Amino acid sequence: MAEDLHIISGTKEEQYKALVPQIKALLEGEPDLIANLANISGALKEQFGWLWVGFYIVKNEELVLGPFQGPVACTRIRYGKGVCGAAWKEATTLIVPDVEQFPGHIACSSLSKSEIVVPVIRGNIVKALLDVDSTSLEEFDTTDQQYLEEIISLIEWN
Repeated sequence: MAEDLHIISGTKEEQYKALVPQIKALLEGEPDLIANLANISGALKEQFGWLWVGFYIVKNEELVLGPFQGPVACTRIRYGKGVCGAAWKEATTLIVPDVEQFPGHIACSSLSKSEIVVPVIRGNIVKALLDVDSTSLEEFDTTDQQYLEEIISLIEWN
């Protein structure tokens, strides 16, 4: 298990290509889900410096705040509500270039300007969501989607 993170500069894709193997090493041999979600959140926040990176876990028909890095966040989100609830309902990654333009956006932080939400799907069921917020408009694109979905695929979910 690696416990050092090597931050690199370069293009977004170069940063992801350097980060993904490091995240694999962080997860290797660690069976605890919460520890792994925490390390993924920390690694992404450290590498990219986004406002907020974290997980919401599906529990009893709502999303409950899980491990994260950043300012305090909404604790519970209902099915279909906000960007996270919509990504859960649609079971697909959502990229929101401007959160103010998203109908029903839940403003956990007024500093958030754009967002990407990636569902963790196992056995055709959404188990959790990776939520990432940025202070910049149009921060996220298909490169983020590709690599964040790859990172999510590394999580062993029992």
